[in-house]
Amino acid sequence: MKQSLFIARLRGYVRIQIRGTACEKIINPMMEKGLSVWDIQVTSEGKLELLILLRDFFRLKPLLKRTGCRMHVLERYGLPFFMDRLGQRKFFFGGMAAFIIGLYVLTSFVWQISVEGNDRITEAEVLQAASKQGIYQFQWKFRMKKTEDLSREIQSLLPTTAWVGVEIRGTHVTIKIVEATIPEKQQLMNPRNLVASKNALVTEIISDKGKPMVKPNTYVKKGDVLISGTIGDEQNNQVVVASGKVKGVVWYTSRIEAPLTKTYKVYTGDTTNRNYLVWGTRALQVSGYGKLKFEQFETIPERKTLAWRSFTLPLGWLHERVLGVNFVEEPIEAANAKKSGLEQARAKLLKASGPDARLVGEKILHEKTENGKIYIDVHFEVEENIAEEQPIVIRGE
Repeated sequence: MKQSLFIARLRGYVRIQIRGTACEKIINPMMEKGLSVWDIQVTSEGKLELLILLRDFFRLKPLLKRTGCRMHVLERYGLPFFMDRLGQRKFFFGGMAAFIIGLYVLTSFVWQISVEGNDRITEAEVLQAASKQGIYQFQWKFRMKKTEDLSREIQSLLPTTAWVGVEIRGTHVTIKIVEATIPEKQQLMNPRNLVASKNALVTEIISDKGKPMVKPNTYVKKGDVLISGTIGDEQNNQVVVASGKVKGVVWYTSRIEAPLTKTYKVYTGDTTNRNYLVWGTRALQVSGYGKLKFEQFETIPERKTLAWRSFTLPLGWLHERVLGVNFVEEPIEAANAKKSGLEQARAKLLKASGPDARLVGEKILHEKTENGKIYIDVHFEVEENIAEEQPIVIRGE
């Protein structure tokens, strides 16, 4: 009697070979006993092969004794045999199950949070607002609210934003910010004078509005009025917002120190490697133990993070290449050191004096060499904008 293949696989069945004289005589007794057998074949050697359910396999033994036949199991099929083989590899499958469970647990945390689109708002402010809504490292993802609710609540904590979006991809949360456009504050146009910000010799004065009070080649002190915001005479006058440009020559004295040696790095060719197993912000060294053979060195790190599709795991590998170096000192000629020091002093002075500044004069006052350095006192003349604003206070208002 043949069973359905699905039921047979659930119960388990075997292919057996029956040997003996006139072994076909056992077929009728099997049918009388109601054994589930099928696919009966007679080989060229007179042996009998058939498929039988596992439960009926054990009921076949008395019939074999009665007929004087012997049997041999050729193949095994079905769920019982699969479970038996699975039990023999329990450590392998247990480890695989533990790995899958561990992977699922690790991907259920938030490992990385990034902020995009912020300009005026600092990243710390955004992360603080996100933390109040439950977005922080090592947070369970299933404990967080829907992204629409998170976006709305974070925006309520950041009043200078026009829109906030929260995107969750794997273990990475991205907070996107669109800042609100704030109109620029218009300058208060109160009456004012333009006065000298430094002691200088005026070289150029251009008055757009107001009354010029000095002429070119005039020496002025700090605070002197250059362009007055009061126009008219004593009887008929008016205060305005003075505007214009005033340039003057300003004098500076700088002390320059220039070393007479130059230190540079040379690789020795000695290298060693270190490897670390990285978990989050912690690292476990697995190779490259021992004290380095060279005292001075440079380390070049290379980190790789375990990732699968859009999931980034905190597990990774850090490889460090340690290179031996020597620092070599090379002497510099005094003329070259002096030239380099003067160039740096000029650049620093012009940067501090403003974008329109230019160097018009230079004189070395004193020069000496001491303790491996050259010391130079230099007098510079710089033409720059010397005007600054000064409000006009009107009494009685």
